[in-house]
Amino acid sequence: MNVSHLNQLLLESSVILLFAVGAVRLSTRSGLPSLLIYLGIGVALGQNGLGVTFNNAELTQVLGYAALVVILAEGGLKTSWREIKPVMPAATVLATVGVGVSVFATAAGAHWLVGLDWRTSLLLGAIVSSTDAAAVFSVLRMVPLPHRLTGLLEAESGFNDAPVVILVVAFATTGELDSWYVLLGTILAELAIGAVIGLAVGKIGAYGLKHVALPSSGLYPIAVMALTVLAYAGGALLHGSGFLAVYICAVVLGNSKLPHGPAVRGFADGLAWIGQIGMFVLLGLLVTPESMGDAVVPALVIGGVLVFLARPLSVMVSLTPFKVPPREQALLSWAGLRGAVPIVLATIPVVSGAHKAEDVFNIVFILVVVFTLLQGPTLPWVAKRLKIGEGAMGQDLDIESAPLEKLHGHLLSIAISPTSRMSGVEVSELRLPKGAAVTLVVREGSSFVPDKATVLRGGDELLVVTTDEVGEAAERRLRAVDKGGKLAGWLNGR
Repeated sequence: MNVSHLNQLLLESSVILLFAVGAVRLSTRSGLPSLLIYLGIGVALGQNGLGVTFNNAELTQVLGYAALVVILAEGGLKTSWREIKPVMPAATVLATVGVGVSVFATAAGAHWLVGLDWRTSLLLGAIVSSTDAAAVFSVLRMVPLPHRLTGLLEAESGFNDAPVVILVVAFATTGELDSWYVLLGTILAELAIGAVIGLAVGKIGAYGLKHVALPSSGLYPIAVMALTVLAYAGGALLHGSGFLAVYICAVVLGNSKLPHGPAVRGFADGLAWIGQIGMFVLLGLLVTPESMGDAVVPALVIGGVLVFLARPLSVMVSLTPFKVPPREQALLSWAGLRGAVPIVLATIPVVSGAHKAEDVFNIVFILVVVFTLLQGPTLPWVAKRLKIGEGAMGQDLDIESAPLEKLHGHLLSIAISPTSRMSGVEVSELRLPKGAAVTLVVREGSSFVPDKATVLRGGDELLVVTTDEVGEAAERRLRAVDKGGKLAGWLNGR
């Protein structure tokens, strides 16, 4: 590649990125996951569109893995431990036992209804049994679900990639399959190693970032993302689950009250969008639509088994012991969207030369597109019909903390959401601890210094200065008022 080639590549890439960013507007209005638009861009650029020739499945797999690392890191950084902690046992069972139930139920349908051999059927079942966080939450942004359900879906989508990748790699090998107990032992060992590595890197990294003041705020997002990639690489090189390691590391870092937290999450969000766009465009380029005709009927049959039998069965088996109500089980079943992960995993048998690998890829591609079109736009309607999500709480209060080393304090930047119960509260009614004060309010593009009688509104941004000693107490108080209003904490004297 020379400079001329680089200029051409940059021109084409920037146009695709700008088009993809604009397409997100259409996605949010229609409820259609943006992944379908990006896949469409790739297909339009491919051999049957503008004529771009691309058939490197191995490169697509490698770049897809890299994108998944970033996507899982972004998901972990935004995951609230307070929300997922109560549902962790249920999410763990759903991401392990539930995956097993889904794999075998889908494989049975592929074998008996489509006529595929058992090994290919198990491979297909493993590939499509993982839910996709990016696809799920691009739709759930419009559905204010209770925290326990969003936490359950977040944790499941973060955890179930790890066992699914192990199963797909095992079923895609061209040699003899290991015994079931060897495979189970391998899964448990890799998950344990990945969990330990992710937890260790996250804890050590959080401690370091809290105690080493970096000279620029822009270095914090870079350091955090480097730590999550380190967790993935360390877990993978030690024969553990790198995907579980990166997710756990990101959850630890995201819940450690690091300096410039919102900036870190915004940086990760941007990288995740780039990863999604690049990955799906590549996957679209890899597709040859004229070769997919024979895969349409098998994809519809296997997808029907997955969506209407395997997923509900896995949810019922996994969550009934935790006394999850049937209505919520029905919503969780319908919210099990497929997206990036299954299509990337479908490149593994292509690269390894597995039996009927091209057929598997075509079936998975069609299945993801068709059933995402079915489930994505209808999810808000299903939630409404099940009467789930009515009166759910809004997003958590967004607080960014920047250290003031010479003053031995912190500057907190608070964004009040439109649904916050802090709206209508006077500054004096915040009852911040001694050593903390609201110093500036930004409202509708203008700023002013508030007095004790200033009434806060949804959409305001506040600057609060605190000493080191009361910084955490001030944050707890602000979050309490955000959730409970001006009377929050009166009963326990806070």
